[in-house]
Amino acid sequence: MIQDFKETFTEVVQAVLPLTLAVLLIMFAIGMDSGMFLSFISGSLMVIAGMVLFLMGVKLGMLPIGEAIGAELPKHNSVLFLVGVAFLLSFMATVAEPDVRVLSAMIDSVSDNGISRNALILSIAFGVGFFVSVSMLRIVYGVPIKYLLTAGYLIVIMLSFFTNPEYIAIAYDAGGVTTGPMTVPVILALGIGTVSVLGEKSELSEGFGLIGLASIGPIISVMLMGVLA
Repeated sequence: MIQDFKETFTEVVQAVLPLTLAVLLIMFAIGMDSGMFLSFISGSLMVIAGMVLFLMGVKLGMLPIGEAIGAELPKHNSVLFLVGVAFLLSFMATVAEPDVRVLSAMIDSVSDNGISRNALILSIAFGVGFFVSVSMLRIVYGVPIKYLLTAGYLIVIMLSFFTNPEYIAIAYDAGGVTTGPMTVPVILALGIGTVSVLGEKSELSEGFGLIGLASIGPIISVMLMGVLA
């Protein structure tokens, strides 16, 4: 565990330090006051500490339990149970996703409460949950991922012609924020765990692609909000 902590700390510092230095140089060049410098430095230290603790939690808890749950689900011999648990886990992970919270807060701040923050979060979470469930069915029945991606983006293109313009850009950003640090470990671990116990299934070809499919769901669900708005 100590070795994992050291490796994680080194990775986080290597990731955060270049950005921190770049921002400090920009702040110095434009002549910002010393109070802002101190605030930024203290915030950067908190970011490093938070990311280290979060990534340690992912390695020690989220990834192992996700794979364990994924490996147990097919043993119940119930596709409905598999799909239901996959939907529930991905839905709740998306609700807890920090990136989704940031997006909803930013939209709420500029829309003058015109777009409900809670409704947006639930819509994004439902979209992720639905498409993760579809992805699990794809794994079970061996459906090529290219067909699902093609169908999903054809629906997105069609909805673009009927959606309120204010929702189109939000919809695409909603698809992006679901690939965050909370949702990705849960979905990937779930998929890898499920494939690992299914005979004659390749973990490389079948266990991945869930994130790509899951990101389509929020785009469609938010666009549907725009159609109904």
